[in-house]
Amino acid sequence: MKYSRVFLQANSYELAPIVVSSAELEKRIAPVYEALHLPPGQLEALTGIRERRWWAPGFKLSDGAARAGAKALEKAGLPVSALGALVYAGVCREGSEPATACAVAAALGAGRDCAVHDVGNACLGVLSGVVDVANRIELGQIRAGLIVSCESAREINDAMIESMLGTPTMDRFKPSIATLTGGSGAVAVLLTDGSFGARGPKLLGGVAQAAAEHFDLCRWDRDFMRTDAAAVLKHGVELARATWKKFAAETGWSGETIDKTICHQVGGPHRAAVLGAFGVPVEKDFATYEYLGNIGTVSLPLTAALADERGFLEQGDKVGFLGIGSGLNCMMLGWEW
Repeated sequence: MKYSRVFLQANSYELAPIVVSSAELEKRIAPVYEALHLPPGQLEALTGIRERRWWAPGFKLSDGAARAGAKALEKAGLPVSALGALVYAGVCREGSEPATACAVAAALGAGRDCAVHDVGNACLGVLSGVVDVANRIELGQIRAGLIVSCESAREINDAMIESMLGTPTMDRFKPSIATLTGGSGAVAVLLTDGSFGARGPKLLGGVAQAAAEHFDLCRWDRDFMRTDAAAVLKHGVELARATWKKFAAETGWSGETIDKTICHQVGGPHRAAVLGAFGVPVEKDFATYEYLGNIGTVSLPLTAALADERGFLEQGDKVGFLGIGSGLNCMMLGWEW
């Protein structure tokens, strides 16, 4: 994938208001720890995640996505009428149909000519939406498009805690513990063809690869989620290494020449393994998992927004968005900041 006329006009977010520490979650599953003779502190020790955020009970996903979207449009000084596409890319949706994007489009007041639909690709949803909209812009079909997402970890965490308490065995605990790393938040990525005044970072290109034979390693079915964390790490790093090789060939970058990276936020061990496989020094990477957890599709773009706000991403930087998700799927996008 190569692009010549796609720009990141704005990248905005909405943080969920309720902070939930790992210690709080462990108190709720204390009977499980006692039954398995596990000391407290395992969750933070295994993942490096101290806390994450949740929405209030009953919070609407479309509200979070619309709030982030409104912020992006305001930040860019762009009217909603300029949008040629609005894509909702979250794992969490408000129902099987219609597309959650429709509720977001209605809340923002998108016009009749705006293409409105959902995209699903596990934690790669937003990056997949970025490629969808970028292709439309590159082809000259639209001048601007908005990708939004809102994830909520409260409901699946409550369900998994109830499941673990009901069956306090190691066979139930091991595939369930990764669920407790989940956080909540919303994000909006606004792409344009650069014809609306000041241009943001330029999308140069990217690559994507799949290892679909590992589709069953992480599954979220209704109110139950199971993850083979060790296998996801092993095969995920293998896929990421292969994707990085193609990404380096596509961009001409290397671990030494790339200036900054933003990775999907899983936890400490995953970050160290992935960056190590690429030969990218940890100092070049910006992370948020310690206090936001894994927010699924929202994690990478929200982390990029915070990195930009805090001056970590500087003008002229070669920046890699390095995403991976269940499936297994991997996508890497290169930006000139």
